Amino acid sequence: MEFKDTKGIFQQIADNICDKIISGEYPAGSKIPSVREQAAAVGVNQNTIMRTYMELQRENIINNQRGIGFFVSDSAQQQIINMRKKEFFDVQLPEFIKQVKLLNLTNEELAPLFDLLNENHENK
Repeated sequence: MEFKDTKGIFQQIADNICDKIISGEYPAGSKIPSVREQAAAVGVNQNTIMRTYMELQRENIINNQRGIGFFVSDSAQQQIINMRKKEFFDVQLPEFIKQVKLLNLTNEELAPLFDLLNENHENK
């Protein structure tokens, strides 16, 4: 996994796990990799993974079955989607709108983007 400077490493790992939950790679009720397995897979210290898992557990995205491992909660997928929508509307969209205004982009320049969004939405 390649890390960026914009977020903490544990947050980026959490985002990656959440992506896998949303995509169905880790369905509700499934066991996720152990702390040791995850640390080896992404090349970080086990303490970083433990911090990631504790944060995901605090958000009720995963839960710990003592002695067995960590499992995806039944409501994880919808919870992640709700959190990401909130972040999009509260953080990313206002920044996008700010850039559109600063760059003085026109409807004609943005139209292909919206066409692409509509096309992707229709193909679902």
